[in-house]
Amino acid sequence: MTEEKDAMSVGEDAVGQGEASAQGSDLPHAHKRGGFSSKLGFVLAAAGSAVGLGNLWRFPYLAAKYGGGMFLLSYILLAVTFGFCLLVLEIAIGRKTGKGVIGAFAALNKKFKWFGFVCLVVPIIIIPYYCVIGGWVVRYIVAFLEGNAQLIGDAANADTSALFFQTFTADPWQPLIYFLIFGAATIAVVVFGVQKGIERISKILMPALAILALFLMIYVLCQPGAIEGVKKLFIPDFGDFTYETLLAALGQLFYSMSLAMCIMITYGSYMKKDASISGSARQISICDTAFAIVAALIIIPSIYAFSSDPESVASQSGPSLMFVQLPTVFNAIPGGRWIGAVFFVLVFFAALTSSISLAEAIVSVLRENLKLKRLTACAIVFGIMLVLGTLSSLGFGPLSMINIGGKNLLDMFDYFSNSILMPLVAIGTCIIAGYFYDLNIISDEIGMRKKGTRLYFRIMIRFVAPICMAAILFSGIFLQL
Repeated sequence: MTEEKDAMSVGEDAVGQGEASAQGSDLPHAHKRGGFSSKLGFVLAAAGSAVGLGNLWRFPYLAAKYGGGMFLLSYILLAVTFGFCLLVLEIAIGRKTGKGVIGAFAALNKKFKWFGFVCLVVPIIIIPYYCVIGGWVVRYIVAFLEGNAQLIGDAANADTSALFFQTFTADPWQPLIYFLIFGAATIAVVVFGVQKGIERISKILMPALAILALFLMIYVLCQPGAIEGVKKLFIPDFGDFTYETLLAALGQLFYSMSLAMCIMITYGSYMKKDASISGSARQISICDTAFAIVAALIIIPSIYAFSSDPESVASQSGPSLMFVQLPTVFNAIPGGRWIGAVFFVLVFFAALTSSISLAEAIVSVLRENLKLKRLTACAIVFGIMLVLGTLSSLGFGPLSMINIGGKNLLDMFDYFSNSILMPLVAIGTCIIAGYFYDLNIISDEIGMRKKGTRLYFRIMIRFVAPICMAAILFSGIFLQL
């Protein structure tokens, strides 16, 4: 009981420190914790983090692979229950403590400061290879705009598209150059801070994302044969439901909503006290889910309309779907060169908003714990990105001989962060908040007033969420055996 009171007092002290730091300091090396200027700024930035590569290639191929409508129904049900509870938990932890991830867990319970360091490993591992893929996206924008013959034209097909991807990624220099372009764009935004950088760019990119996505969706749905893809996505066949469908939907939700990546705790620490956490989380969830559905309505109907073997193409995952199969599909669409360019601009915007949030999660911790200036912290993050990102980039070329468990370096970083670390971080977050801190304090921070709602939240955080996360963890490990 004494420890719980100590934890509560530490949490209250952390809030005071967070608010004090938000007011700023005249000391040159003092950590000035900024904040979002409005609820809209927070929602757009957090939604931008959630809307990323996972929505654009992971959601559509999982939907196609696991029964279409049945997968979508499972995903939505999990989003409004399990996903929403984890999202509000992370945002509430951030706002209550007013700290980055290390300080936040120390504020919840002094014994668990070390867990914050474990959490920090997630964005440190993810952002370098994420920027490598972002660099690939930039290269494809250029290729479509210049009308590359391997992607556009009568000779373009799946073989030439695959050759273009293989030749580009195997080159030691081209992927590095485009990786640096994308990484520099990410850091350039973060350097300007929360309001002038992240919030401002989110208010530009998120509406642009919506406009581009809706344009592409309408264009694709007007093509002959696209209705078959729409039926695949929206008409559930309960005979397709298996435990794998539920597990895949759960894993996608976890990946898509930026859970267990330090992001929502960091953004929550920048959130105004008078903003509704539950209302904001609801808007983030709706935005993320809507974008995933629109992305699926771009990709799946286009594949069904212009591919001779839509089931096979739609089930392709990762780079194979986005960088090999989709260019071939776009080539078959009237005006495909420009549609392909617009699509990859859309992917670029989505990837950029996510990489910005990953970078800010690390920058926030460096500034808070080492009392660094923002520019210095950004330079350190860029250095980390250069080292690990270079390894990921060269893993397709000069370092392709390095193979761990049948995976190249980029795939290994992705597997370790998404299938191992993130479930562990989510489990740890639920256990620490649920058993070593007073969940009533978090419920108050969220604004939960009804006893039934508070009980439901407690059950989800203490029991349901850890079990679901353990299922993802064990399935990720089991699938590799």
